Order: sequence, then structure tokens, then C-alpha cells
Amino acid sequence: MSWANDSSPKGFILLGFSDKPWLQMPLLVVLLISYTFTIFGNVSIMVVCILDPKLHTPMYFFLTNLSILDLCYTTSTVPHMLANICRNKKTISYGGCVAQLIIFLALGATECLLLAVMSFDRFVAICRPLHYVIIMNRWFCLRMAAFSWLTGFNNFLCEVLVMIKMSCADTTFNIAMLSIVGTFYSLVPLSLILISFGFIVATVLRIRSSEGNKKAFNTCGSHVIVVSLFYGPVIIMYVQPSVANSQDKNQLMSLFYSLVIPMLNSFIYTMRNKDMKGAMRRLLGSCHQRTEQT
Repeated sequence: MSWANDSSPKGFILLGFSDKPWLQMPLLVVLLISYTFTIFGNVSIMVVCILDPKLHTPMYFFLTNLSILDLCYTTSTVPHMLANICRNKKTISYGGCVAQLIIFLALGATECLLLAVMSFDRFVAICRPLHYVIIMNRWFCLRMAAFSWLTGFNNFLCEVLVMIKMSCADTTFNIAMLSIVGTFYSLVPLSLILISFGFIVATVLRIRSSEGNKKAFNTCGSHVIVVSLFYGPVIIMYVQPSVANSQDKNQLMSLFYSLVIPMLNSFIYTMRNKDMKGAMRRLLGSCHQRTEQT
């Protein structure tokens, strides 16, 4: 990224992989395919969770929120990426860059908090099953979801580290603040997630039934994978932001957590979840019957 006009911040030139022109077409194909799967996967989860009464539980309520968030997360950057790849002048306005930056980081912070809330839900389900209905009541779930969204958007694709590098002033304070904010929105929720998983593992190990152990681990398995995929890049990028990081490394990492993770989340939660697959079959069967009747 560089200034489109050196005298005033009217816009930016997005360099991207301009030093590798041969990557333009393969990148366009990958982005189109990945974005299509992301939309299809997350919209499918949302529709199934809303239409199937058996999925009207706290777990799938939070999963619906995660699907909405992932859809917004990838849509905040990918369409503009596709547009820039297809044209010679790859620019973004100053206002557009600021808006994209705020939305992208806010959604990322929201996902950190939402994953922690989902971990708490699994903790209560496995460690406090008799109190699950009381603790995870509708009002509590709504407040936890609202807390995740509102807190994330109180935080603030133009990459923030790149913008800090472009500043002519001393950025020591900016980098320090970024580390503090990144620590709060990543390590604090991650610590809560690890604590929840620790209690879950301890509880599961006390279950003598092998079938019970398998069921408990299957319940949490998808969430563990999603948490691992999401927090790895976030911690690398924001908890220890270094201006010495290579441009290519930052670009690839940004692509990973803005495009790959939202796409994988939908597949992980559907392909590894028997309830979700059963709900999809019931929905498709119902649609097929209606088609035949008409």
C-alpha cells in the first residue's frame, strides 16, 4: 500500500502482489471459489438453524451468530479485492480504507469474544448438564451474543500494520496500543476458552463410558479446530506486531484469516456435526416432497 497522492491522503494504491503479476489470475480464481463456498456454507447454516426446530438451542443460536459474523467478515474485504484484481488501477479511497479497517477489526474482535462464549456454552453443557437449561436460558444467550457484537464494535482491507508503517511520525505508541488491544481481544478470550476446555477434559476423563467420552469430545471437537485456526493468525499478527514482518507474510496471513477461516468454519461445523447434517437432510427432503406435490 502507498499514498495515491503524496500531498494529501485522498486515497491509497493497494500494492497487493503487484511484484508477482503471474499471481493475479490464480488469485482471482481462488478468491471467487473460496468466496462462493463461504457464502453458500454460512448461509446454509443460518437457514438450517432457523428453519429446523430441533436446532433451536443455545449452541446453534451462537453458531448462527458465528455464520453471520463470518459472512460479514469476508464480505468486508473480498469483493473489493476481486474488483481490484480485475482492473489496472488498484486503489481505495481514504474513507473507504478507514471504513474497511474499522469493520474488519471490529468483526475480528467480535469473533474472539463469540468463540469464548461458545466455549462457555460447551462447558456448561458437559460440566453442568443438570443446570444447562437454567444457566443458558434465552435471555442470557441474547445478552452474551449482544455483548460480543457491541464490545467488538467498540474496538476499532487496509491492513493496520501497513498503515502504521506508512506514518511519518513516531509510531512506538501506536504499536504499543495495538499490542495491548490485541492482547485483550485475543489472549483474554483465549485464556477463558482454554480454562473451559480444561474443565471439559477433566469432566470427560471422569466419564467411565467410552461412548460418553466420544460424544463429549465430538461435541467440542469442531469448536477446538475453529478456535485453533482463528487464534493462530490473530496472535501472530496483532499480539506481537513487528514492523520488520515481511510484506508477503502479512498479506498471506491476512488472506488466511479474512477468507480461508470463514470458509473452513462452515465446513467444519457441518461436516463434523451429526445434528447439522441430519437437519440438512430433513430440509432437503422436505423441499423435495413439496416440489413433487406441486
